[in-house]
Formats: sequence, C-alpha cells, structure tokens
Amino acid sequence: MTRPPWTVRARRVALLVMDVDGVLTDGRMVLSERGDELKSFHTRDGIALDLARRAGIKTALVTGESTTIAKTRGEKLGVDRVVLGARRKGEVVEALATEFSVGLTALAFIGDDLLDVPALQRVGLAMAVADASPEVKAAAHVVTRARGGAGAVREAVEMILRAQGRWRRTLDEFLRDHGALVSGAAGRQRRS
Repeated sequence: MTRPPWTVRARRVALLVMDVDGVLTDGRMVLSERGDELKSFHTRDGIALDLARRAGIKTALVTGESTTIAKTRGEKLGVDRVVLGARRKGEVVEALATEFSVGLTALAFIGDDLLDVPALQRVGLAMAVADASPEVKAAAHVVTRARGGAGAVREAVEMILRAQGRWRRTLDEFLRDHGALVSGAAGRQRRS
C-alpha cells in the first residue's frame, strides 16, 4: 500500500504541533554566568503562527524541557496550547487530538530529534526540519529546506496553507491588516 503524498496529508491539517528546541530554535542552549538559559527564536516563525491562526489552524508547542521560555514564547505568539516536560510525545499528540476534537490524520507535527519520532509516527502529516537527525527525516513525510530556528515553521505553515489552497487569501489578509496595498496574492500595487 502506498502512502498518500504529503500534499494530500497537508490538506487535512487542522492542528499544527511543533517541538521547540531544534525546530523553533536552532537547538542550542546558551547559559549565562548566573545560570539563566537563553534561546533564540526566528521572527518568521512567529509570523507563520499568525498566518496559521488566520487560516483556522490551531497550534501547539510540545517540548521535553520544563523551562518557561517555551511557555512565554507560546503566550506571546498566541499558541493555543503549550506542553512542557513532554518526554512521551506520541502520547501527547494523542491527548492533543482529543483535546482539540480532531483525528490524528488532521494533525501535523514538526520535529528534529529522537524524542519526536513517536509523535511523527502517529500524525497525519509528519514534518522534519532540514537539520533533523536521520531517524526523524526517515519518519517524516516531508522535510523543510530551512533548518530549525531559521524559519522552518514559516516554511511548514506555507506548505500546509498552499496545499489547502488558503495561502494567497491568508497572506493577502495578513498584509492588508499590516497596511499593505494588496492587489491579489500579495501583488505589488504602486501608488500613483
């Protein structure tokens, strides 16, 4: 039996679940002299979550870490659910499917490392970032061109919205809301 192409799977997505370290960040953890943990997030990924929300796609962050950085970032971006300390991510995505009343085939998960494999094995659309481990790439239906922390979520959201035929409308709405003079599909409109 052949697997459906990732674009067919992407059309069903109603909930996008993301790992944090290595997906929304580059995976590095910087510690200050005082022991404070610092992480860097890409602004394009933040805009992507706004685009997903506008298109009606719910979002969740799932991390094996217990640091509040992911919670703070998720709250700032309006993420629907943040799960900290998730060491069994397959079970977490099953619980999220129940919480959001969607089937697992309507979930997309984007990951980068071994803890993500059980989640990738359960969801309808399994996505890996470009610099994911070989095991994660093997479990994925599609791999982004962008590395974790370098706009991979932005790319994943665009892929999903394009497959659903909602990219242009969502993009135009976003641009209009931010003052752009939009004339069809984020086209250029010049002032007279």
